[in-house]
Amino acid sequence: MTAPGAAGEVRQEEPVPERRLHPVTPFRRAWAPVAVLAGWAVHDPNQTQQQLTRLTTTMLLAGLAVLVPAASLYGFLSWWFTHFAVTGTELRIRTGLVFRRTAHIRLERIQAVDVTQPLLARVAGVAKLRIDVVGADKKDELAFLGEDEARALRAELLARAAGFAPEAAREVGEAPARELLRVPPRELAISLALTGATWGSLAAALVVPPVLWLATNSVWTVLATGLPLLGAAGASSAGRFVGEYDWTVAESPDGLRIDHGLLDRTHETVPPGRVQTVRIVEPLLWRRHGWVRVELDVAGSSNSVLVPVAPRAIAESVVARVLPGATVPSAPVRPPRRAGWCVPVWWRGHGIAVTDTAFAARHGLLRRSLALVPHAKVQSVRLTQGPWERLWRVADVHVDTGADKTVTARLRDAEEAAALLRGQAERSRTGRRHAGPDRWMTSAPPES
Repeated sequence: MTAPGAAGEVRQEEPVPERRLHPVTPFRRAWAPVAVLAGWAVHDPNQTQQQLTRLTTTMLLAGLAVLVPAASLYGFLSWWFTHFAVTGTELRIRTGLVFRRTAHIRLERIQAVDVTQPLLARVAGVAKLRIDVVGADKKDELAFLGEDEARALRAELLARAAGFAPEAAREVGEAPARELLRVPPRELAISLALTGATWGSLAAALVVPPVLWLATNSVWTVLATGLPLLGAAGASSAGRFVGEYDWTVAESPDGLRIDHGLLDRTHETVPPGRVQTVRIVEPLLWRRHGWVRVELDVAGSSNSVLVPVAPRAIAESVVARVLPGATVPSAPVRPPRRAGWCVPVWWRGHGIAVTDTAFAARHGLLRRSLALVPHAKVQSVRLTQGPWERLWRVADVHVDTGADKTVTARLRDAEEAAALLRGQAERSRTGRRHAGPDRWMTSAPPES
């Protein structure tokens, strides 16, 4: 890359030294040939069994003598030919043993840098760096780096994305953070036990096997069906508990940091200005405790949960950090009573509220969900009306966001919907005009 000098001449950018991943990485990549053989065995188990019966002990030992060095050599070479470097404008990653691939990640396009540590990586003291880029469907990653090196590189990339000079970016270090929320394990476990999906899976595991027994009188059919259902019921809850264990939300100048995980530890960042929609979910069995769950739609990011469970007041205080100036409406306005002819009973679960900063739509009677879309994040507004809705003079208003998601205000009065359509289009234009920059580190660090 070149840049014009003071006198108009073109000067060459100084070469940046490339760096390698942590030396433990070859052990991770050495499993690739073994995984290929395992995949072939699973794909054709009958042929695999026939081949194994023909093998003698000598042949097995000879095969291992070839496979282990080959896998080790592959792991070493794939590590040796992988380099990365941070230049003045981009993060460059070169990978590939046979087919070379070079990723050029523009620093200003980086919207999140996450540090993840699987269980074995935590034991080895290494971490994986995942880079979320605007417009990219798949995250690029550096696996593995030393834990301290991964955190230092993450801090440097965020500082460079915020506009710091290369020398200053290395000195900035990791921005300080102030804890906003920590979910107690007991509260998380109770909330999962009170989730409808858990009870639904458990009910299916208890009801389906007796029905199959009465229909077939086959023990194998009952076991083949009941055990997976019972395992799915336990795995869904246990998996969420392990993944959301010790959930912590902290505020820092580079966004909200989310740390969680019992076995695999994950450190994520919710980038400022990239949140398109916030949903406050309230399952039926949680209402007695006053708990809610907060979910997110972030443009180009896989971050989807902000708070797994928390009292409503605390959750709303965290939402205020994600959507500055936004207030959560307490009583969205229901549709007119005649909407019951279009959607009996469940029409009562719909509602709408429009504040100075956000468009809010509610739906659900048993599992309530309130979606908030900042006016500046609305990409388009649509009005739809089917023949039956037209008969009862109601219509739906759809708000599309930059995360390819839609929030719908259902069964509004037809005249109200038309006015809402025009008003929301104007609010969106005004919101985008006054929206601040989506940059990191634009405010002072939070006080400890």
